[in-house]
Amino acid sequence: MSEAPRPLNSTTRRTRITAMIVATAMFMQNLDSTVIATALPTMAKVFGYDPAHMSVALTSYLLSLAVFIPASGWVADRYGARNVFRIAIVVFTLGSVLCGLSQSLAFLVCARILQGLGGAMMVPVGRLLLLRTAAKTELVAAMAWLTTPALLGPVVGPPLGGFIVTYLDWRWIFYINIPIGLLGFGLVTRFIEDIREPPRGRFDLRGLMLTGIALTGLMFGLETLGRGVVPPWATQLMLGAGGSAALLYILHARATEAPVLDFTLMKLPCFGVAFTAMMLFRTGIGAIPFLLPMMLQVGFGKQAVESGLITFASSAGALVMKPVAQRALRAFGFRDTLIWNGAFSGIMLALCAAFRTAWPAAAIYGILLIGGFMRSLQFTAYNTLAYGDVPRARMSSATSLYTAGQQLAATIGVSAGAMSLQVAAAFSGHPSPEAMDFSIAFLVVGGLTGLAAPVALLMPKSAGDDLTGRGTVAPRAGG
Repeated sequence: MSEAPRPLNSTTRRTRITAMIVATAMFMQNLDSTVIATALPTMAKVFGYDPAHMSVALTSYLLSLAVFIPASGWVADRYGARNVFRIAIVVFTLGSVLCGLSQSLAFLVCARILQGLGGAMMVPVGRLLLLRTAAKTELVAAMAWLTTPALLGPVVGPPLGGFIVTYLDWRWIFYINIPIGLLGFGLVTRFIEDIREPPRGRFDLRGLMLTGIALTGLMFGLETLGRGVVPPWATQLMLGAGGSAALLYILHARATEAPVLDFTLMKLPCFGVAFTAMMLFRTGIGAIPFLLPMMLQVGFGKQAVESGLITFASSAGALVMKPVAQRALRAFGFRDTLIWNGAFSGIMLALCAAFRTAWPAAAIYGILLIGGFMRSLQFTAYNTLAYGDVPRARMSSATSLYTAGQQLAATIGVSAGAMSLQVAAAFSGHPSPEAMDFSIAFLVVGGLTGLAAPVALLMPKSAGDDLTGRGTVAPRAGG
């Protein structure tokens, strides 16, 4: 392109402010998801359930996100992105309060679903605000500004969750969202502009209902498959209903001018490849928040605070990558980065299968730190490349589809991890999962992660070069 690239890591003040404010909401969501993962074994004792069955507290939230996210783009265009973003923060915070007040697993699941409704609007609409604010040439740097503060959630979450569960009451893992939510609401009101685009056609209510049934049936069917939580016929019914609704939605989308999930976006080269690879990659990575704390506490017998401090290393590695993500993509290109970094990410995740209580802490920390470093670069590349060739008029549809795919993959990841763990324990004859059962589960999800790397071969070597200025000489940044 003839346009001179911006200096590395260069963004306008407006973009930085928008990114940091949106990151406040993502910080709250990421903090919540990692804190609860560390607290699941303790909550299982309180509610009287097997720890492996507590994955429903994660999947119910992720499922709620996946069900309601498809509507986010149309709602943002119709009512204004800032208004929707503010309301979403309020709903998420209210759901957090109700989670803290839960007296049963059923109540907790309902409160998590309400949280998911808030998160379903908060995350994609926040990303939409940033995408409409940032110029294309500053997109990589803008995503780094967005995701770096948001990654503080996973960094702070495990040790904070472990501390709360060990020394305080587990309910405070939800109450800590209250001040963050109030801060985010105030910052959005003060600094974010009301960005609005005319919605494409009427709201696709029939499509939303079909996708909701499809995702609910498939996800809960996978969640209960072979685990004895519900009768086998109930699992089969959910899977059948979910699969049927998915097929009906595909037929519906082909005959609808503006479907709630627009799969014609897959025809865009960058979006299609990034979306497909991201789904595979995130499926494997999505199991980590469930498997790792569970292995450390149930398999190794560590306290929640010890588990949190170890899990911290994985997110800390992700945080370290953000400042160098743009330089790495500029040096190696999106294609080569996604191939080799994706393959090594799968290997690093599979290495978690070798963890044992006799391992020195430094070795475990090292593997988790390097793995988090690589995963962070991979997600930054996917999240940037996906929007590189999306026209502005279709950006809201793209954020809805991409974010729905992210959450769907994460839900499948938790279910795949829990199912692998349950099956391994059943074949071994263990009444509760042991170290070897966790090893098998990590090998399964590591293999799923590695499958994403070959997908990048479908893109040209120059894909995304216009987003980083690769192949051109960037002016040196002053100061």
